[in-house]
Parts: sequence; structure tokens; C-alpha cells
Amino acid sequence: MDNVHHTSLMDLLEIEAVPGRDLFLVGQYLDPIEAQLARGCLVAAGIPAVVADANMSNQPMMPVMGGVRVLVPQAYLQQSQDVLASLERGDFALGDDADVGLPE
Repeated sequence: MDNVHHTSLMDLLEIEAVPGRDLFLVGQYLDPIEAQLARGCLVAAGIPAVVADANMSNQPMMPVMGGVRVLVPQAYLQQSQDVLASLERGDFALGDDADVGLPE
């Protein structure tokens, strides 16, 4: 996850809210697939999360535009930080010997 810019609550001086919504930025990613993966982990943990700006058509400009954002409601900020920290540490990674084939 070299291209991830994970925004920690401790690093933020001010939490960025989406105007008119109860949604707050918990992560920004240069790769839309990484953002979707983060959202999937959050949703699997019971946290309602959305991905914003994933459909930017100009990929080379994505870093300048801030990348793809992952947003959650304010009530889930701390829990989402914990899940994203686990994802960044690799806690959800499968081992090389993991069988991901069809069930027997």
C-alpha cells in the first residue's frame, strides 16, 4: 500500500466534514481500488462508509486533486481509524498458503 495516504485523527488539526452531510474523511487513496478495499473492510466491520471521487477521469491528476476519499459518519470515526490502521498493518492479509478456491 505504497500509494495510500491514511489520515489519522491524531494527525489532523481539524476533521474535514463533507458540507451538508454527517460524513467525515478517514482516508485518501491514489488508487481507487485501494479506496474500495478500505471501504469494504469498514463495511465488513459494521461501519457505514462511502467512497467519493472514485470516478475521476484524469488519473494523472488524481494526486493533485487529493485522490479518492473514504468517508464515514461522525459516530464511527474512532472505530474506522482502528479498522484502517489494522488494514495498513496487514492484519487482514491472507498467508501464501491460504486456500481461496471453491469449497469442497
